[in-house]
Amino acid sequence: MSELGLQTAGLLAVFGFLIGILGSVMGVGGGVFIVPLLVLWLKVPVHQAIAVSLVAIIATSSAVASVNVERGLANMRLGVVLEMTTALGSIAGALVSNMLPDRVVQVLFSLVLFPVAVMMFLKGLRSGRSALQGHGPAPPARPAGPFDAEFFDPSSSSRTSYAVRRIVPASLLSLLGGSLSGLLGLGGGIIQVPVMNLMCGVPIKAATATSNFLMGVSAAASVLIFFKRGLVVHELAAVIVFGVLLGSFVGMRVLYKAKPEKIQMGFSVLVILVAVRMLAGAWRP
Repeated sequence: MSELGLQTAGLLAVFGFLIGILGSVMGVGGGVFIVPLLVLWLKVPVHQAIAVSLVAIIATSSAVASVNVERGLANMRLGVVLEMTTALGSIAGALVSNMLPDRVVQVLFSLVLFPVAVMMFLKGLRSGRSALQGHGPAPPARPAGPFDAEFFDPSSSSRTSYAVRRIVPASLLSLLGGSLSGLLGLGGGIIQVPVMNLMCGVPIKAATATSNFLMGVSAAASVLIFFKRGLVVHELAAVIVFGVLLGSFVGMRVLYKAKPEKIQMGFSVLVILVAVRMLAGAWRP
């Protein structure tokens, strides 16, 4: 992998750009797309693909987090609390990753995604029906707690308030999200976004923005282990990060203006397609 052709580098930069848009809009950092791309197209060993993915996740988080915080989309207090268990899980996942065969890691990657995709799709479908019927989001049912917040949503030209619940179980599941970040190069967002949205009651836009805010730290915690083991392919990482950074700035604009239910349903459809493709690739000779 030391020699990267000009055409391949150009295609990788374009894919990185598209991945940056999707990753920043959906709060997954792009790892869910980068790992399959490198493994299935360029035949990169899965552990090297995970290492490159983690580097790209750090780039995405660095690019979009400050803007999302400034706009009030990212819930910093919630993000800091969830980050504590996420970072611990990320380090543990990175340590375990090299103990497992590539095929096992790919199958695990795929199977984790199916139930998450279904839940997100169903919630997006319900939200879309409510929007068509003219029912807006309900205000918080209890006095403002330490993690409750609000943000202005241009897609509805209104402020959205929400109450955050179930912090303790969400923190435990964040440990799992962090483990997947280090183990599979996902950045944790594939778990964090559904946890915040489905369990904590955080609107999808705030959930994706908060995920982008916190996943850079967990990725940084685990990528050091991959660096130490010499698994980061610098040429691949540099080209993909270039594209991802450009795409992330575009993705921020899309996230801010898009309809929430469209983000949820798009999230679920893309994730389940990637899961199917990755599962099929794991069983190829």
